[in-house]
Amino acid sequence: MTIGDLIRLLSDGDFHSGEQLGERLGVSRTAIWKQLKKLEAMDIPLEAVKGLGYRLAEPLELLDGPAIVSNLSRDGRRHLARLFVEEALPSTNLYLRERFEQGAGHGEVCLAESQSAGRGRRGRGWACPWGHGLLLSIGWRFESGAAALEGLSLAVGVVVAEVLERHGMQVALKWPNDILVERHHSYRKLAGILLEISGDVAGPCEVVVGLGINVSLPEAIRAQIDQPVAAVHDELPELSRNQLASELVEALLTLLARFEAEGFAPWQSPWNQRNAHAGKEVEVIQGPSRYTAEVDSVDAAGNLLVHTRAGVERLAGGEISLRGRS
Repeated sequence: MTIGDLIRLLSDGDFHSGEQLGERLGVSRTAIWKQLKKLEAMDIPLEAVKGLGYRLAEPLELLDGPAIVSNLSRDGRRHLARLFVEEALPSTNLYLRERFEQGAGHGEVCLAESQSAGRGRRGRGWACPWGHGLLLSIGWRFESGAAALEGLSLAVGVVVAEVLERHGMQVALKWPNDILVERHHSYRKLAGILLEISGDVAGPCEVVVGLGINVSLPEAIRAQIDQPVAAVHDELPELSRNQLASELVEALLTLLARFEAEGFAPWQSPWNQRNAHAGKEVEVIQGPSRYTAEVDSVDAAGNLLVHTRAGVERLAGGEISLRGRS
């Protein structure tokens, strides 16, 4: 029995007694009770009614690999080598990096209900409660080398934004790796992108594109996060998590298949159209250095152009962060 097995039974809207759950899952009532306590610790709220049993207080849509694949177009399936859906992993990016080490990885997708060592850019953690987000990584092998991948993370942001915008969301992009929505006159973080590249600068290299997106977020979790955050279900409560996963997998596989031949050029203008900080002052943080600059746009290599007292500067990725100024 896994946590997922128990959640599938509890999410049908009916109450189930501990005895019924134990019989269905082939374990004792004590084992069921222990697992129910785990659900509470994972911020998955339960309803308990004496004489009736337990059910989930809110529906929880679990990831369904066959459903995700079946919603892909013929081209999407052609680019997909294999899709993995896991209940819990240290990191979906790590999972695919290990697949590359085993000689696989290209065209493979990994999704997880939860991850214990997920991280964002600059080593920050990525908090996402069990079953409430999309933790998604895609592996791709490029023959032209890492030098040809300039702007790839920005292009990923564009295609994720396009998927969400088809459903009516208003999305903005923050250089280099954040996807935002505007609520109450301020931007809130919806998703983050993490690219990990290994291989030769001039020869073949392997890329793992990691995406963490909040689909729903309980208030208790929001209170623990040190920045304004948003979730897809804030605006699109009826959007299926599996449908969204399928659309994102399709869009990202299509992007990766095009990028080696076309580079960042097709996505430069679409990124600039969604630039959250265009024309605004930001604080640029680079190691111990901090200074104020006005954001312009990104160039053909994905560098961010900013205006400072010293003139125009180009910011490359790496250890640079932008912080909006109120």
